[in-house]
Amino acid sequence: MTAIESGSALHQQMIGWRHWLHQHPELCFEEFKTSDYIAEVLEDLGVPFQRGLATTGIVATIKGQYEGKSIGLRADIDALEITEANDFAHKSLHEGNMHGCGHDGHTTMLLGAAAYLINNNDFKGTVHLIFQPAEEGDAGAKQMMDEGLFEQFPCQEIYGMHNWPGLPAGQFVVHDTAVMAAVRTLKILITGKGGHAAIPDQTIDPVLIGSHVITALQSIISRNMSPVDAAVISITQVSAGFTHNVIPDEMKLTGTLRFFNPEHGVMLIRRIRELVESVCASFGATGELTVIGDYPATINTPPEAQHCADAAAKVVGADNVQRNMPPSMAAEDFGYMLEALPGAYIWIGNGEGEGGCMLHNAHYDFNDDVSHLGASYWVKLVQDRLS
Repeated sequence: MTAIESGSALHQQMIGWRHWLHQHPELCFEEFKTSDYIAEVLEDLGVPFQRGLATTGIVATIKGQYEGKSIGLRADIDALEITEANDFAHKSLHEGNMHGCGHDGHTTMLLGAAAYLINNNDFKGTVHLIFQPAEEGDAGAKQMMDEGLFEQFPCQEIYGMHNWPGLPAGQFVVHDTAVMAAVRTLKILITGKGGHAAIPDQTIDPVLIGSHVITALQSIISRNMSPVDAAVISITQVSAGFTHNVIPDEMKLTGTLRFFNPEHGVMLIRRIRELVESVCASFGATGELTVIGDYPATINTPPEAQHCADAAAKVVGADNVQRNMPPSMAAEDFGYMLEALPGAYIWIGNGEGEGGCMLHNAHYDFNDDVSHLGASYWVKLVQDRLS
């Protein structure tokens, strides 16, 4: 049973909030208008909040009628550097930026829960609603934590939610443990000896060497990990040369490594470094690997995952809560929060209709028909965990 009914006054209000947010996308740590708008909505709802963590972050707090523990609910608020290809009335007004991952919907669902809970606070304890900036690559979760998020707003449990295109509207996915992968950015510099393209024997060609490195990297996972374990190495950027008849001195490769088990990450980085250095050395060049530590894996704690499944089942029925879907190799900075506290991160179906293309697509749009379900899930989770 949904706390917020489809088509209700609150649901219609949520759609209005979401459309405004979609029209005004802002990038990591630049979500100033977004933060102001969230603050205005919270003020109108009578929900107390504090601003300032991680520049644009907001934490709203709703206390129950009785004493009890505290839990946190988190929504991300930033957008992506994508030119929107949609032409509906609420398309982005900020050229080159769009809400291509549904953070506008995540923010709206948490605001909808706030609107309900501030007037229905017959629970024991406190819920902190965390509106977090800079999820898309700049680790806003870690920044908020480094600035004292959980010291200022103590939580015993932490929960997050992401929309999932292709998953039918009206369904949720809850993983017992692994949800999203850890990510590391790989930067490889190959230094050879440039020269005339017509006299390659007098050069050490970094382009040729780079092609061998790219191919060889694909053998690391298949020959160093069990076939039942998951990891990904992808080289996504290649940079070398400046004209057609000159072999350059250098080639730069950039890519990504994804994995779940931290021990696998250590082993894979070691093997990548060994391969880069040895392949380059075999051609008389040098190879240097730089690893940029990005997000940890998002790993649920099983008891909290079960609480999420139970709450979701109360909204859409147990048959609409999937428990055996494979995790995603995409990454999410909510993993930092789950390293600090017990909790869980779940997926809500975004459907397969208009706007139902995959995340980070210029045609994507969050499905307004599921926002009341997400907000109702938050309400049920708070009521269950603070009962």
